[in-house]
Amino acid sequence: MSVFRAIVLGVVQGLTEFLPVSSSGHLQLVPWLLDWKDFEGNDDLANAFDVALHMGTLLGATTYFRHDIVRYAGAALRSFRAEDRREGFSTDARVAWLLLVATVPAAITGLLLESVLASDDHIWLTAAALAVFGVVLAAADRLPGSRQVDSFRIRDALAVGVGQALALQPGVSRSGITITVSRMLAFDRVSAARLSFLMSLPIIAGAGLFKYVDVGGLGGIPSDMRAAFVAGTIASALTGFLAVWGLIKLLARVTFDGFALYRLLAAAGVFAVLAARA
Repeated sequence: MSVFRAIVLGVVQGLTEFLPVSSSGHLQLVPWLLDWKDFEGNDDLANAFDVALHMGTLLGATTYFRHDIVRYAGAALRSFRAEDRREGFSTDARVAWLLLVATVPAAITGLLLESVLASDDHIWLTAAALAVFGVVLAAADRLPGSRQVDSFRIRDALAVGVGQALALQPGVSRSGITITVSRMLAFDRVSAARLSFLMSLPIIAGAGLFKYVDVGGLGGIPSDMRAAFVAGTIASALTGFLAVWGLIKLLARVTFDGFALYRLLAAAGVFAVLAARA
């Protein structure tokens, strides 16, 4: 793999991990469209590169949300103290624990079905998911909503958690479906996005750790690919940070219609390519 290709995929991962357009779908579609076969026949190396890109986006997101992470993690740890247990969970502690609860359905589903859902033989299904869930996102975004992050409850965590499990199908989009469910639960746009991004952190970290262990660490990376891995990781970290920052700023003024339209156009383009190649 060249450094250029690694940077392209790093940018794709960083932007699409947090924008509601599906990172797994784009990381499947971009090499397919460009006929890049850098990891063909070497699943371990492909998984190692996937780990590197996800660690980059995790770094970018944790950098942006560093103050929130300290705030919620501190509140969760303080909830173990006897005096805090007697007084009941604080709002921050409740939100922190519920963000973890929301990761459970996706974690269980990922362990059971990820290898099946990630198959490159289902390009048409990825395109269909882009289109269908883009329409669902646009419809949900038209619902009224004024709830904020502090009102997050157990039923919200379970509903959004089920949504995250659906996102294991490339094309659905983890951020897209969690924002969609949050909007259905009457959260405002910015709060829906913040909840989506915050609950992504344990999911990305957990998935990255699982894949890291599964591939036996990154020590097996060929020396001629190490520069590409580093470049891809840096690119995904920088663009991941920018995607989070930009979307939070943007949602104070616009709707998700532009992302829904992009998903429909991308799906149409994929179906057109499939038809041309048939």
